[in-house]
Amino acid sequence: MAAATQEQRKLTPLRDSRWQRLQLVALTLLLGACAAANPTPTEQPPPNIVLILADDQGFADVGVYGGALPTPNIDAIAGAGVRFSDGYVSGPACVASRCGLLTGRYQNRFHCKPLQDEPLPPSEPTLAERLQARGYSTALVGKWHLGSTPGLRPLERGFDEFFGFLRGIHLYYPQGQERDAPYYDFTLEHGGELYRGHEPVTETEYLTDAFAREAVDFIERHTDRPFFLYLSFNAVHVPLQAPPEHLEQFRYIEQPARRALAAMNSAMDEAVGQVTQSLRDNGLEENTLLIYLSDNGGSPMSNASLNDPLRGAKSDLYEGGIRIPFLMQWKGVIPAGSVYDEPVISLDIASTVLAASGGYTSLKPRLDGHNLLPYLRGEENGAPHDLLFWDYKGQSALRRGDWKLLLPAADAQPQLYNLRLDIGEASDLSSTHPDLTVEMLQALDDYATDIRGYRRVLQHRQDDN
Repeated sequence: MAAATQEQRKLTPLRDSRWQRLQLVALTLLLGACAAANPTPTEQPPPNIVLILADDQGFADVGVYGGALPTPNIDAIAGAGVRFSDGYVSGPACVASRCGLLTGRYQNRFHCKPLQDEPLPPSEPTLAERLQARGYSTALVGKWHLGSTPGLRPLERGFDEFFGFLRGIHLYYPQGQERDAPYYDFTLEHGGELYRGHEPVTETEYLTDAFAREAVDFIERHTDRPFFLYLSFNAVHVPLQAPPEHLEQFRYIEQPARRALAAMNSAMDEAVGQVTQSLRDNGLEENTLLIYLSDNGGSPMSNASLNDPLRGAKSDLYEGGIRIPFLMQWKGVIPAGSVYDEPVISLDIASTVLAASGGYTSLKPRLDGHNLLPYLRGEENGAPHDLLFWDYKGQSALRRGDWKLLLPAADAQPQLYNLRLDIGEASDLSSTHPDLTVEMLQALDDYATDIRGYRRVLQHRQDDN
Protein backbone atom coordinates (compact mmCIF):
# COMPACT_ATOMS: atom_id res chain seq x y z
CA MET A 1 0.00 0.00 0.00
CA ALA A 2 2.86 2.30 0.77
CA ALA A 3 4.33 1.64 -2.73
CA ALA A 4 0.98 2.40 -4.34
CA THR A 5 0.79 5.65 -2.41
CA GLN A 6 4.29 6.56 -3.56
CA GLU A 7 3.31 5.87 -7.20
CA GLN A 8 0.13 7.83 -6.78
CA ARG A 9 2.11 10.79 -5.52
CA LYS A 10 4.21 10.64 -8.69
CA LEU A 11 1.27 10.41 -11.11
CA THR A 12 -1.07 13.00 -9.61
CA PRO A 13 1.04 16.04 -10.56
CA LEU A 14 1.36 14.65 -14.10
CA ARG A 15 -2.42 14.32 -14.51
CA ASP A 16 -2.87 17.85 -13.09
CA SER A 17 -0.26 19.24 -15.46
CA ARG A 18 -1.91 17.66 -18.53
CA TRP A 19 -5.31 18.93 -17.44
CA GLN A 20 -3.95 22.41 -16.90
CA ARG A 21 -2.37 22.42 -20.34
CA LEU A 22 -5.65 21.28 -21.91
CA GLN A 23 -7.46 24.03 -20.04
CA LEU A 24 -4.90 26.60 -21.20
CA VAL A 25 -5.24 25.52 -24.84
CA ALA A 26 -9.04 25.68 -24.65
CA LEU A 27 -8.93 29.09 -23.00
CA THR A 28 -6.50 30.38 -25.62
CA LEU A 29 -8.78 29.19 -28.45
CA LEU A 30 -11.79 30.73 -26.75
CA LEU A 31 -10.09 34.06 -26.26
CA GLY A 32 -8.90 34.03 -29.84
CA ALA A 33 -12.43 33.43 -31.07
CA CYS A 34 -13.75 36.24 -28.89
CA ALA A 35 -11.05 38.58 -30.11
CA ALA A 36 -11.90 37.77 -33.71
CA ALA A 37 -15.57 38.45 -33.06
CA ASN A 38 -14.84 41.56 -31.02
CA PRO A 39 -11.61 43.21 -32.19
CA THR A 40 -9.97 45.60 -29.80
CA PRO A 41 -10.16 49.32 -30.52
CA THR A 42 -6.57 49.32 -31.73
CA GLU A 43 -7.57 46.78 -34.40
CA GLN A 44 -10.40 48.96 -35.70
CA PRO A 45 -9.54 51.04 -38.76
CA PRO A 46 -9.14 54.73 -38.08
CA PRO A 47 -12.43 56.60 -38.36
CA ASN A 48 -13.42 58.55 -41.39
CA ILE A 49 -13.70 62.26 -40.68
CA VAL A 50 -16.47 64.44 -42.14
CA LEU A 51 -16.25 68.10 -41.17
CA ILE A 52 -19.19 70.21 -42.36
CA LEU A 53 -18.93 73.98 -42.06
CA ALA A 54 -21.80 76.40 -42.62
CA ASP A 55 -21.13 80.05 -43.45
CA ASP A 56 -22.74 82.86 -41.40
CA GLN A 57 -25.47 80.60 -40.01
CA GLY A 58 -27.30 82.14 -37.07
CA PHE A 59 -27.46 80.47 -33.67
CA ALA A 60 -31.27 80.60 -33.88
CA ASP A 61 -31.48 79.19 -37.41
CA VAL A 62 -30.96 75.54 -36.45
CA GLY A 63 -33.96 73.67 -35.09
CA VAL A 64 -32.12 71.80 -32.35
CA TYR A 65 -31.02 75.15 -30.90
CA GLY A 66 -34.61 76.30 -30.62
CA GLY A 67 -34.84 77.92 -34.03
CA ALA A 68 -38.07 78.26 -35.96
CA LEU A 69 -36.57 77.15 -39.29
CA PRO A 70 -36.76 73.40 -39.97
CA THR A 71 -33.39 71.69 -40.20
CA PRO A 72 -34.22 67.98 -39.74
CA ASN A 73 -30.98 66.60 -41.19
CA ILE A 74 -28.73 68.87 -39.16
CA ASP A 75 -30.82 68.14 -36.07
CA ALA A 76 -30.38 64.41 -36.69
CA ILE A 77 -26.64 64.76 -36.08
CA ALA A 78 -27.44 65.99 -32.58
CA GLY A 79 -29.93 63.16 -32.12
CA ALA A 80 -27.28 60.60 -32.98
CA GLY A 81 -24.50 62.39 -31.11
CA VAL A 82 -23.95 65.47 -29.00
CA ARG A 83 -25.06 69.09 -29.08
CA PHE A 84 -22.68 71.61 -27.54
CA SER A 85 -24.69 74.31 -25.80
CA ASP A 86 -21.63 76.53 -25.31
CA GLY A 87 -19.77 75.87 -28.54
CA TYR A 88 -17.51 78.63 -29.85
CA VAL A 89 -15.30 79.48 -32.78
CA SER A 90 -11.91 81.12 -32.30
CA GLY A 91 -12.76 84.14 -34.44
CA PRO A 92 -16.00 85.99 -35.26
CA ALA A 93 -15.50 86.11 -39.04
CA CYS A 94 -14.62 83.84 -41.95
CA VAL A 95 -10.83 83.85 -42.29
CA ALA A 96 -9.93 84.13 -38.62
CA SER A 97 -12.30 81.31 -37.73
CA ARG A 98 -11.04 79.03 -40.50
CA CYS A 99 -7.40 79.62 -39.59
CA GLY A 100 -8.13 78.37 -36.09
CA LEU A 101 -10.36 75.52 -37.22
CA LEU A 102 -7.90 73.96 -39.65
CA THR A 103 -4.80 74.33 -37.47
CA GLY A 104 -6.19 73.69 -33.99
CA ARG A 105 -4.27 76.76 -32.81
CA TYR A 106 -5.32 80.26 -31.90
CA GLN A 107 -4.90 82.12 -35.17
CA ASN A 108 -3.44 85.06 -33.21
CA ARG A 109 -0.32 82.96 -32.59
CA PHE A 110 0.69 83.15 -36.24
CA HIS A 111 -0.82 86.52 -37.15
CA CYS A 112 -3.55 85.28 -39.46
CA LYS A 113 -4.28 88.13 -41.91
CA PRO A 114 -8.00 88.19 -42.72
CA LEU A 115 -7.87 90.76 -45.53
CA GLN A 116 -4.80 89.38 -47.29
CA ASP A 117 -4.39 86.79 -50.05
CA GLU A 118 -2.04 84.83 -47.77
CA PRO A 119 -3.84 84.57 -44.41
CA LEU A 120 -2.52 81.14 -43.35
CA PRO A 121 1.28 80.88 -43.30
CA PRO A 122 2.79 77.72 -44.86
CA SER A 123 4.62 77.14 -41.57
CA GLU A 124 1.32 76.22 -39.88
CA PRO A 125 0.35 72.58 -40.61
CA THR A 126 -3.31 72.10 -41.51
CA LEU A 127 -5.48 69.29 -40.24
CA ALA A 128 -5.57 67.97 -43.81
CA GLU A 129 -1.77 67.81 -43.96
CA ARG A 130 -1.59 65.95 -40.66
CA LEU A 131 -4.23 63.42 -41.73
CA GLN A 132 -2.72 63.04 -45.20
CA ALA A 133 0.56 62.07 -43.51
CA ARG A 134 -1.35 59.32 -41.67
CA GLY A 135 -2.60 57.79 -44.89
CA TYR A 136 -5.98 59.48 -45.15
CA SER A 137 -7.50 60.44 -48.48
CA THR A 138 -8.41 64.10 -48.16
CA ALA A 139 -10.83 66.38 -49.99
CA LEU A 140 -12.12 69.92 -49.73
CA VAL A 141 -15.50 70.61 -51.28
CA GLY A 142 -16.60 74.24 -51.13
CA LYS A 143 -15.11 77.47 -49.83
CA TRP A 144 -11.38 77.68 -49.04
CA HIS A 145 -10.64 81.35 -48.13
CA LEU A 146 -7.21 80.59 -46.68
CA GLY A 147 -4.94 81.56 -49.56
CA SER A 148 -5.39 82.10 -53.26
CA THR A 149 -1.78 82.47 -54.37
CA PRO A 150 0.35 79.55 -55.61
CA GLY A 151 1.67 77.45 -52.74
CA LEU A 152 -1.28 78.24 -50.49
CA ARG A 153 -4.12 76.61 -52.36
CA PRO A 154 -5.94 73.48 -51.12
CA LEU A 155 -3.93 70.93 -53.13
CA GLU A 156 -0.79 72.45 -51.65
CA ARG A 157 -2.13 72.43 -48.08
CA GLY A 158 -2.93 68.76 -47.62
CA PHE A 159 -5.94 68.07 -49.80
CA ASP A 160 -5.77 65.38 -52.48
CA GLU A 161 -8.90 66.70 -54.15
CA PHE A 162 -10.56 70.11 -54.37
CA PHE A 163 -13.81 71.30 -55.86
CA GLY A 164 -14.85 74.81 -54.94
CA PHE A 165 -13.63 78.39 -54.88
CA LEU A 166 -10.59 80.02 -53.34
CA ARG A 167 -11.81 83.26 -51.82
CA GLY A 168 -14.63 84.40 -49.61
CA ILE A 169 -17.75 84.75 -51.73
CA HIS A 170 -19.46 83.20 -54.72
CA LEU A 171 -22.73 83.28 -56.60
CA TYR A 172 -25.00 80.29 -56.08
CA TYR A 173 -26.11 80.11 -59.69
CA PRO A 174 -23.83 79.77 -62.71
CA GLN A 175 -22.17 83.01 -63.65
CA GLY A 176 -24.10 84.72 -66.40
CA GLN A 177 -27.50 83.34 -65.43
CA GLU A 178 -28.03 86.06 -62.83
CA ARG A 179 -25.96 88.94 -64.16
CA ASP A 180 -28.12 91.43 -62.29
CA ALA A 181 -27.33 89.87 -58.92
CA PRO A 182 -25.71 92.59 -56.76
CA TYR A 183 -22.72 90.36 -56.02
CA TYR A 184 -21.97 89.38 -59.61
CA ASP A 185 -19.12 91.82 -60.24
CA PHE A 186 -17.88 91.55 -56.66
CA THR A 187 -17.63 87.77 -57.02
CA LEU A 188 -15.60 88.01 -60.19
CA GLU A 189 -13.21 90.46 -58.59
CA HIS A 190 -12.68 88.20 -55.57
CA GLY A 191 -11.74 84.85 -57.08
CA GLY A 192 -15.03 84.03 -58.74
CA GLU A 193 -13.81 80.96 -60.59
CA LEU A 194 -14.81 77.49 -59.52
CA TYR A 195 -11.97 74.97 -59.57
CA ARG A 196 -11.59 71.24 -59.79
CA GLY A 197 -8.07 70.79 -58.57
CA HIS A 198 -6.09 73.54 -60.26
CA GLU A 199 -8.38 73.87 -63.28
CA PRO A 200 -11.28 76.34 -63.60
CA VAL A 201 -14.61 74.64 -64.30
CA THR A 202 -18.15 75.68 -65.17
CA GLU A 203 -20.98 74.53 -62.92
CA THR A 204 -24.61 74.30 -63.98
CA GLU A 205 -26.29 73.38 -60.69
CA TYR A 206 -27.27 75.52 -57.72
CA LEU A 207 -23.95 75.67 -55.85
CA THR A 208 -25.14 74.13 -52.57
CA ASP A 209 -26.51 71.16 -54.54
CA ALA A 210 -23.28 70.89 -56.52
CA PHE A 211 -21.24 70.74 -53.33
CA ALA A 212 -23.49 67.97 -51.99
CA ARG A 213 -23.09 66.04 -55.25
CA GLU A 214 -19.30 66.28 -55.10
CA ALA A 215 -19.18 65.30 -51.42
CA VAL A 216 -21.30 62.20 -52.02
CA ASP A 217 -19.15 61.26 -55.01
CA PHE A 218 -15.99 61.49 -52.90
CA ILE A 219 -17.51 59.28 -50.19
CA GLU A 220 -18.60 56.64 -52.71
CA ARG A 221 -15.10 56.53 -54.23
CA HIS A 222 -13.40 56.07 -50.85
CA THR A 223 -15.27 53.33 -49.04
CA ASP A 224 -12.16 51.15 -48.67
CA ARG A 225 -9.77 53.48 -46.84
CA PRO A 226 -9.97 56.24 -44.20
CA PHE A 227 -10.86 59.66 -45.57
CA PHE A 228 -11.16 63.26 -44.45
CA LEU A 229 -13.93 65.22 -46.15
CA TYR A 230 -14.07 68.93 -45.42
CA LEU A 231 -17.41 70.15 -46.77
CA SER A 232 -17.30 73.92 -46.51
CA PHE A 233 -20.57 75.43 -47.69
CA ASN A 234 -20.83 79.07 -48.65
CA ALA A 235 -24.46 78.92 -47.52
CA VAL A 236 -25.95 80.94 -45.97
CA HIS A 237 -23.51 83.77 -46.77
CA VAL A 238 -24.74 86.48 -49.15
CA PRO A 239 -25.74 86.83 -51.92
CA LEU A 240 -29.26 85.74 -50.99
CA GLN A 241 -30.06 83.35 -53.84
CA ALA A 242 -32.29 80.35 -53.29
CA PRO A 243 -33.96 77.68 -55.47
CA PRO A 244 -37.57 78.50 -56.37
CA GLU A 245 -38.93 75.34 -54.75
CA HIS A 246 -37.39 76.32 -51.42
CA LEU A 247 -38.65 79.89 -51.69
CA GLU A 248 -42.11 78.45 -52.20
CA GLN A 249 -41.68 76.34 -49.07
CA PHE A 250 -41.29 79.55 -47.04
CA ARG A 251 -43.84 81.72 -48.81
CA TYR A 252 -45.43 82.44 -45.41
CA ILE A 253 -42.40 84.55 -44.44
CA GLU A 254 -43.24 88.08 -45.53
CA GLN A 255 -39.81 89.71 -45.30
CA PRO A 256 -38.03 88.87 -48.62
CA ALA A 257 -34.51 88.63 -47.21
CA ARG A 258 -35.60 86.41 -44.33
CA ARG A 259 -37.56 84.19 -46.74
CA ALA A 260 -34.48 83.82 -48.96
CA LEU A 261 -32.31 83.01 -45.94
CA ALA A 262 -34.78 80.34 -44.80
CA ALA A 263 -34.81 78.82 -48.29
CA MET A 264 -31.02 78.74 -48.50
CA ASN A 265 -30.86 77.25 -45.00
CA SER A 266 -33.27 74.51 -46.05
CA ALA A 267 -31.30 73.74 -49.22
CA MET A 268 -28.15 73.36 -47.13
CA ASP A 269 -29.96 71.11 -44.67
CA GLU A 270 -31.03 68.86 -47.56
CA ALA A 271 -27.43 68.78 -48.76
CA VAL A 272 -26.31 67.68 -45.29
CA GLY A 273 -28.93 64.94 -45.48
CA GLN A 274 -27.51 63.68 -48.76
CA VAL A 275 -24.08 63.34 -47.16
CA THR A 276 -25.31 61.54 -44.04
CA GLN A 277 -27.48 59.23 -46.17
CA SER A 278 -24.46 58.37 -48.31
CA LEU A 279 -22.54 57.38 -45.19
CA ARG A 280 -25.40 55.08 -44.19
CA ASP A 281 -25.86 53.62 -47.68
CA ASN A 282 -22.16 52.78 -47.91
CA GLY A 283 -21.95 51.22 -44.44
CA LEU A 284 -19.66 53.96 -43.15
CA GLU A 285 -21.75 55.71 -40.53
CA GLU A 286 -20.59 53.56 -37.60
CA ASN A 287 -16.94 54.42 -38.13
CA THR A 288 -17.24 58.06 -39.11
CA LEU A 289 -16.64 61.03 -36.83
CA LEU A 290 -19.05 63.64 -38.17
CA ILE A 291 -18.81 67.28 -37.07
CA TYR A 292 -21.08 70.19 -37.95
CA LEU A 293 -20.65 73.87 -37.05
CA SER A 294 -20.89 77.40 -38.42
CA ASP A 295 -17.80 79.49 -39.08
CA ASN A 296 -19.15 82.39 -36.97
CA GLY A 297 -22.42 83.86 -35.80
CA GLY A 298 -25.13 85.04 -38.11
CA SER A 299 -25.08 88.43 -39.82
CA PRO A 300 -28.63 89.81 -39.47
CA MET A 301 -27.87 93.04 -41.32
CA SER A 302 -26.61 91.25 -44.44
CA ASN A 303 -28.32 87.86 -44.66
CA ALA A 304 -31.27 88.23 -42.24
CA SER A 305 -30.03 85.43 -39.98
CA LEU A 306 -30.98 85.32 -36.30
CA ASN A 307 -28.79 84.74 -33.25
CA ASP A 308 -31.49 84.92 -30.54
CA PRO A 309 -31.23 84.89 -27.58
CA LEU A 310 -27.64 86.02 -28.04
CA ARG A 311 -26.45 89.58 -28.28
CA GLY A 312 -24.27 90.61 -31.19
CA ALA A 313 -23.46 89.21 -34.61
CA LYS A 314 -20.69 88.23 -36.98
CA SER A 315 -17.50 90.29 -36.55
CA ASP A 316 -17.97 91.16 -32.87
CA LEU A 317 -17.09 89.31 -29.67
CA TYR A 318 -20.48 89.33 -28.04
CA GLU A 319 -21.92 85.81 -27.93
CA GLY A 320 -23.79 86.30 -31.19
CA GLY A 321 -20.51 86.62 -33.05
CA ILE A 322 -18.69 83.60 -31.62
CA ARG A 323 -21.19 81.12 -30.10
CA ILE A 324 -22.40 78.87 -32.90
CA PRO A 325 -24.34 75.69 -33.70
CA PHE A 326 -21.84 72.91 -32.96
CA LEU A 327 -22.66 69.19 -33.22
CA MET A 328 -20.63 65.97 -33.21
CA GLN A 329 -21.54 62.35 -33.96
CA TRP A 330 -19.65 59.07 -33.74
CA LYS A 331 -21.98 56.15 -33.21
CA GLY A 332 -20.97 53.81 -30.43
CA VAL A 333 -18.41 56.29 -29.11
CA ILE A 334 -20.33 59.50 -28.39
CA PRO A 335 -23.59 58.94 -26.47
CA ALA A 336 -26.57 59.63 -28.72
CA GLY A 337 -28.85 62.55 -27.91
CA SER A 338 -26.50 64.05 -25.35
CA VAL A 339 -25.97 67.73 -24.51
CA TYR A 340 -22.60 69.00 -23.33
CA ASP A 341 -22.78 72.25 -21.37
CA GLU A 342 -19.13 73.06 -20.69
CA PRO A 343 -17.48 75.62 -23.00
CA VAL A 344 -15.72 74.13 -26.02
CA ILE A 345 -14.17 75.77 -29.06
CA SER A 346 -13.52 74.96 -32.70
CA LEU A 347 -9.82 74.52 -31.84
CA ASP A 348 -10.85 71.29 -30.11
CA ILE A 349 -11.83 69.72 -33.41
CA ALA A 350 -8.27 69.19 -34.64
CA SER A 351 -7.21 67.68 -31.30
CA THR A 352 -10.25 65.40 -31.18
CA VAL A 353 -9.83 64.25 -34.78
CA LEU A 354 -6.11 63.61 -34.40
CA ALA A 355 -6.61 61.75 -31.13
CA ALA A 356 -9.20 59.53 -32.83
CA SER A 357 -6.89 58.89 -35.78
CA GLY A 358 -3.72 58.08 -33.86
CA GLY A 359 -2.82 60.68 -31.24
CA TYR A 360 -1.99 64.36 -30.98
CA THR A 361 -0.16 65.19 -27.73
CA SER A 362 3.34 65.04 -29.25
CA LEU A 363 2.53 67.13 -32.32
CA LYS A 364 4.52 70.23 -33.14
CA PRO A 365 3.65 73.02 -32.99
CA ARG A 366 1.54 72.46 -29.90
CA LEU A 367 -2.22 72.56 -30.40
CA ASP A 368 -4.44 74.81 -28.29
CA GLY A 369 -7.47 72.53 -28.42
CA HIS A 370 -8.33 69.49 -26.32
CA ASN A 371 -9.48 66.01 -27.23
CA LEU A 372 -13.18 66.12 -26.34
CA LEU A 373 -13.89 62.37 -26.55
CA PRO A 374 -12.97 61.52 -22.91
CA TYR A 375 -15.25 64.32 -21.71
CA LEU A 376 -18.12 63.24 -23.91
CA ARG A 377 -17.79 59.62 -22.76
CA GLY A 378 -17.67 60.58 -19.09
CA GLU A 379 -14.06 59.43 -18.66
CA GLU A 380 -12.93 62.95 -17.74
CA ASN A 381 -14.76 65.26 -15.36
CA GLY A 382 -14.78 69.02 -15.30
CA ALA A 383 -14.32 71.40 -18.19
CA PRO A 384 -11.79 70.89 -21.01
CA HIS A 385 -10.68 74.54 -20.76
CA ASP A 386 -9.92 76.80 -17.82
CA LEU A 387 -9.98 79.82 -20.12
CA LEU A 388 -11.04 80.70 -23.64
CA PHE A 389 -9.57 83.72 -25.39
CA TRP A 390 -10.54 85.95 -28.31
CA ASP A 391 -8.76 88.89 -29.91
CA TYR A 392 -10.08 90.39 -33.13
CA LYS A 393 -9.59 93.83 -34.67
CA GLY A 394 -9.16 95.69 -31.40
CA GLN A 395 -11.72 93.64 -29.47
CA SER A 396 -10.73 91.18 -26.74
CA ALA A 397 -12.65 88.70 -24.62
CA LEU A 398 -12.00 85.99 -22.07
CA ARG A 399 -14.30 83.29 -20.74
CA ARG A 400 -13.56 81.59 -17.43
CA GLY A 401 -16.26 79.28 -16.13
CA ASP A 402 -19.58 81.12 -16.22
CA TRP A 403 -17.90 84.52 -16.45
CA LYS A 404 -16.99 86.47 -19.55
CA LEU A 405 -14.92 89.62 -19.73
CA LEU A 406 -15.31 91.71 -22.87
CA LEU A 407 -13.46 94.72 -24.28
CA PRO A 408 -15.63 95.66 -27.31
CA ALA A 409 -12.93 98.07 -28.52
CA ALA A 410 -9.27 98.71 -27.69
CA ASP A 411 -10.09 101.82 -25.66
CA ALA A 412 -13.42 100.61 -24.24
CA GLN A 413 -14.21 100.03 -20.61
CA PRO A 414 -14.37 96.35 -19.62
CA GLN A 415 -17.71 94.60 -19.48
CA LEU A 416 -18.37 91.60 -17.26
CA TYR A 417 -21.18 89.06 -17.74
CA ASN A 418 -22.36 85.90 -16.01
CA LEU A 419 -23.40 83.80 -18.99
CA ARG A 420 -25.22 81.16 -16.97
CA LEU A 421 -27.58 83.82 -15.66
CA ASP A 422 -27.44 86.21 -18.60
CA ILE A 423 -26.84 84.49 -21.93
CA GLY A 424 -27.98 87.65 -23.73
CA GLU A 425 -25.26 89.79 -22.08
CA ALA A 426 -27.79 92.39 -20.98
CA SER A 427 -26.39 93.13 -17.50
CA ASP A 428 -22.81 94.39 -17.23
CA LEU A 429 -21.60 93.39 -13.75
CA SER A 430 -18.19 95.05 -13.85
CA SER A 431 -19.22 97.80 -11.42
CA THR A 432 -20.65 95.35 -8.88
CA HIS A 433 -17.73 92.91 -9.19
CA PRO A 434 -14.68 95.20 -9.49
CA ASP A 435 -12.21 92.73 -8.00
CA LEU A 436 -13.27 89.98 -10.37
CA THR A 437 -13.11 92.41 -13.28
CA VAL A 438 -9.52 93.33 -12.48
CA GLU A 439 -8.60 89.69 -11.94
CA MET A 440 -10.02 88.71 -15.32
CA LEU A 441 -8.34 91.69 -17.00
CA GLN A 442 -5.04 90.39 -15.68
CA ALA A 443 -5.84 86.89 -16.90
CA LEU A 444 -6.77 88.32 -20.31
CA ASP A 445 -3.51 90.23 -20.44
CA ASP A 446 -1.51 87.15 -19.47
CA TYR A 447 -3.26 85.09 -22.13
CA ALA A 448 -2.69 87.77 -24.74
CA THR A 449 0.99 87.82 -23.80
CA ASP A 450 1.25 84.06 -24.24
CA ILE A 451 -0.62 83.98 -27.53
CA ARG A 452 0.27 87.28 -29.15
CA GLY A 453 3.64 87.76 -27.51
CA TYR A 454 2.95 91.20 -26.06
CA ARG A 455 0.77 92.88 -23.48
CA ARG A 456 -2.02 94.98 -24.89
CA VAL A 457 -5.00 94.94 -22.51
CA LEU A 458 -3.61 96.53 -19.37
CA GLN A 459 -0.82 98.49 -21.01
CA HIS A 460 -3.10 101.02 -22.66
CA ARG A 461 -4.96 101.47 -19.38
CA GLN A 462 -1.77 102.26 -17.55
CA ASP A 463 -0.84 104.70 -20.29
CA ASP A 464 -4.23 106.39 -20.00
CA ASN A 465 -3.95 106.91 -16.23
